Amino acid sequence: QVELVESGGGLVQAGGSLRLSCAASRRTFSNYGMGWFRQAPGKEREFVSAISGRGDTTYYGDSVKGRFTISRDNGKNTVYLQMNSLKPEDTAVYYCAVSSRPIGSILRVVASYDSWGQGTQVTVSS
Repeated sequence: QVELVESGGGLVQAGGSLRLSCAASRRTFSNYGMGWFRQAPGKEREFVSAISGRGDTTYYGDSVKGRFTISRDNGKNTVYLQMNSLKPEDTAVYYCAVSSRPIGSILRVVASYDSWGQGTQVTVSS
């Protein structure tokens, strides 16, 4: 079981930025795809972004494309989500997750992931 610990959430005004981090305990980190999802109250968990094991392929949900950037540092077993131009509708709990699949559009799917972090709250005020 991989442990994932997210950090970096908080309260920000619309138009502002935040950077989320997710540290993983897995040693062979580069063999695994990583993803970010979010869930707002009363809504289903939504795909935000994912990155291949090597970090050379990225995927984004339509609602965040052009505003969010995912990256990873395999030497630090950490994946990041840089969120710019934040909007009130970005308010949610953000979760990172690890998948045994290193690459592919299947990383957009919740069921592709094996372990999840505890989540970090992002609140964007208008």
